[in-house]
Amino acid sequence: MNVISLLLSATSQGLLWSLLAIGVYMTFRILDIADLTAEGSFPLGGGIAAIGIVNGLHPIVATLLAFGGGMLAGLVTGILNTKFKIPALLAGIITMTGLYSVTSRVMGAPNIALLGESTVFTAAQNMGLSKNNAVILIGLLIVLLVILLLVLFFRTEIGLAVRATGDNPDMSEANGIRTENMKLLGYMISNGSIALSGALLAQNNGFADLNSGVGTIVIGLASIIIAEVLLRNKPIMIRLLTIAAGAIIYRFILALVFELNVEPTDSKLASAIVLVICLSLPQIRAKFTLKKPQTGKKGEKNNASSLKN
Repeated sequence: MNVISLLLSATSQGLLWSLLAIGVYMTFRILDIADLTAEGSFPLGGGIAAIGIVNGLHPIVATLLAFGGGMLAGLVTGILNTKFKIPALLAGIITMTGLYSVTSRVMGAPNIALLGESTVFTAAQNMGLSKNNAVILIGLLIVLLVILLLVLFFRTEIGLAVRATGDNPDMSEANGIRTENMKLLGYMISNGSIALSGALLAQNNGFADLNSGVGTIVIGLASIIIAEVLLRNKPIMIRLLTIAAGAIIYRFILALVFELNVEPTDSKLASAIVLVICLSLPQIRAKFTLKKPQTGKKGEKNNASSLKN
């Protein structure tokens, strides 16, 4: 077992998956909404990027189009949730179901091969870098750029309004914030980031697949949980960076499991077990964390009464 090569592979994959985790974080933690659109936005992003590249578009343009497609998917879910008052979970499921047909139409086939086509990683490979190193370099630059833009966004008045809407929608509305519009914006940014992840992973894997979105939201949640176990109650920039680290750790754990000669038929079961462990980390941590001795007013009163006696 070559741990270094496993780590490099996990880092390259984890960086690209971290964009999905950041998108899930937008709705799951900031807006406090369980949005299942992710499982439709992810393959949509991959499909748009793949069909664009195959038809001669520059990989960067195709990737940006994928981001735009994801934002439109998020807009649809947001409208169903805010304007038609459909519960967030059901709105996500409806959009996810519809996106399956939309992605099928866009791709025109269940999968599209990108072998021999130029991708966003090709320029770095032409500089003499290996495939893994090229993906790490470009992936790191894109992830840092996305995190920087999100941090700057959340420092603006609109960004603060989005966060306030997630924290306390009733109070936000009472203070004049148009909470429905803020939710729409949150949905769009979230699904745009998820589609961007799908586009980059399709280019890295060499193909786009119609069914690639199955289980993606759980992978995003696992990365978020790992990040929260590592660091909690930190500024938004640190939180987003730890989510990227959480995605890399998750991919590394998964790579280690697959090194144990797991049968191809059992790969999904192995992935599910890893996910269960990752999602259970907060409970495991709580069980093994020693409780601090209570020293409060009660103890002070007891000491005072003993002094009087």
